[in-house]
Amino acid sequence: MAKKRAMEAIESQLQPTKRNRVVLGELSNNAVVDDSETTISDLVKIQKQKCRSKKGKKAVKAAPETQQLVVEKIDEKSSDPQMCEEYVSDVYEYLHMMEIETQRRPIPEYIEKVQKDVTVNMRSILVDWLVEVAEEYKLLSDTLYLTISYIDKFLSINPLNRQKLQLLGVSSMLIAAKYEEISPPHTEEFCYITDNTYTKQEVVKMEADVLKALNFEMGNPTVKSFLRRFTIASQENQEKPNLQMEFLNYYLAELSLLEYTCLKFLPSMIAASVTFLSRFTLKPRSHPWNSDLEKLSGYKPSDLKECVEILHDLQSSKKAGNLLAVREKYKQHKFKCVSKLSSPSVIPDSFFDDIRE
Repeated sequence: MAKKRAMEAIESQLQPTKRNRVVLGELSNNAVVDDSETTISDLVKIQKQKCRSKKGKKAVKAAPETQQLVVEKIDEKSSDPQMCEEYVSDVYEYLHMMEIETQRRPIPEYIEKVQKDVTVNMRSILVDWLVEVAEEYKLLSDTLYLTISYIDKFLSINPLNRQKLQLLGVSSMLIAAKYEEISPPHTEEFCYITDNTYTKQEVVKMEADVLKALNFEMGNPTVKSFLRRFTIASQENQEKPNLQMEFLNYYLAELSLLEYTCLKFLPSMIAASVTFLSRFTLKPRSHPWNSDLEKLSGYKPSDLKECVEILHDLQSSKKAGNLLAVREKYKQHKFKCVSKLSSPSVIPDSFFDDIRE
């Protein structure tokens, strides 16, 4: 009997955990397509001064001494050992260099140029559903960001039938979970969450296709990579972390995942714009940017204007107002109910003027 009970216990541990099925909304074909002609080369102009050329010196070494002191002072504010204070500047310089590499970025207009059956609206619905799935499985936000980046990268080079879009979503999340999580969900659990629409073999096959599209490079920088550092820098002279500011940053950053037009911005620019809008939301009468944040991020207020305005429309539900997963997630008390916060309907143009020393 004891042996039988032991075998039953082992079998029960191997069984996937019972999960609630999360229903994917209907993939309709009523999206409004953005006809922007932005190219990859346009996206990296702002970064050219920050990233060293192959023959040049590192940007950190070339920076003025006062700027380097500001960066070091901000980095010292973090007591998080994961921020690696001793070489955090080198880490972020490397991340900036990675984010502008063409092979690591999706094509900003891939739905217009590559896809025949997938629309902007379908992508938004899929992302909204994946936010719910990540919540159901209690996955890290880093896993969610990587998942969306894998989807966009795959769709940039592979035309896909809309019936396979959800399969691409769960397979991308499976890869991201294996990369980020200590105990990632099993393949069977991702089949279950889709109401067994796809078999385990189909998920594994798509997983292999996504990995090939990524060239097995799974550790690309995301908005979250830069947001950690900007969040610390935005909390001026505060001995205790401002959790409301931190959660508001995370909320706005996850909203940006819903917006297809945000693909034309570098992750660091979105992170800087999120910080700008969070500060404006909490203190609308104060200038949301300062010289320290400018030196740390490399962005002037004028650089951020377009991205901030898109995020502002997302926050006010002018964009993606019918997609509720992120908004419902951040209505919870554990996130300080930050999705209930609102900012003034108009951001003063003066806030986008360049800061004078």
